[in-house]
Amino acid sequence: MSVHRAVPTLDESRLTTHESRQRTRAYFAWLTVCIVWGTTYLAIRIALDTIPPLLMGALRYSIAGSILAIILKVRGERLPGPRAWPSLIVLGVLLLGLGNGGVVWAEQTVPSGLTAVLVATSPFWITGLDRMFGGDKLTAIKWIGLLIGFIGIVTLVWPELQVGPNRRAFLVGVIAAQIACAGWAVGSLYARRRGHGEAREESVLATAAFEMLFGGLALYVGAAVHHEYGALTFNVRTASALGYLIIFGAVIGFTAYAYALKHLPIATVSLYAYVNPVLAVIVGVLFAGEPFDVRMGFAAAIVFVGIALVRRP
Repeated sequence: MSVHRAVPTLDESRLTTHESRQRTRAYFAWLTVCIVWGTTYLAIRIALDTIPPLLMGALRYSIAGSILAIILKVRGERLPGPRAWPSLIVLGVLLLGLGNGGVVWAEQTVPSGLTAVLVATSPFWITGLDRMFGGDKLTAIKWIGLLIGFIGIVTLVWPELQVGPNRRAFLVGVIAAQIACAGWAVGSLYARRRGHGEAREESVLATAAFEMLFGGLALYVGAAVHHEYGALTFNVRTASALGYLIIFGAVIGFTAYAYALKHLPIATVSLYAYVNPVLAVIVGVLFAGEPFDVRMGFAAAIVFVGIALVRRP
């Protein structure tokens, strides 16, 4: 009895090579997301030197959304029509208005590295809110993860719980970061449910562009209510930081994230949430002289353990 080994055809070989190259590019895109989004926290801190918080977010996302929409239009891709705008407005307000607005507000009083650690608790909010609105039941491991994460956050902010001018401002920043997480969680859950309808036919980048545009408009309104326009000034340093946030943090970051999400397992892509805070802490300590001691490192480690348990399949 003879055994014949299957020999791949030329087309199959080309397909395998193409998939291999796609996978390599996808990992490069994921690494780009890790690096770029991990450094945006320091860029935000620098931009805040002269640019008011809500107005800075408004400029960042309105300009980035416009650039991305123009690029997609030139490429001939279909942009979301007026029927899709109401849901995209909701997503823009939740993900970027509350989500990014809360992060920027927090960084006025909380070091950029610690802000990144606090923002990394988003999985706790997503898991809890998903269960509250009829999602998957929480396993014992996830409950333990939520508890450990909460202990980590308390350990992180414990010395600041005594009331005082500076400590009160720090706590306001911590609360703002958690409002950002809540907004991001609600927006993410809404986006997932929206994705089961006609939104499945939309381009990921086109959707992101319009979310940025509508989120930017919401932040412009918030900046007007908070009387920020009169305080807007620029210098070379803050203008460069804003440019970095627009081009790298928003346009390139979102594009790389969408590409990685398309070609890699979502569990792999989601690991950026672990890398970003670590990189943000390192960059903040090295280039901005931000404080980071043993207690903060221990608290951050506790938070990461909680996140790992909550994100466990």
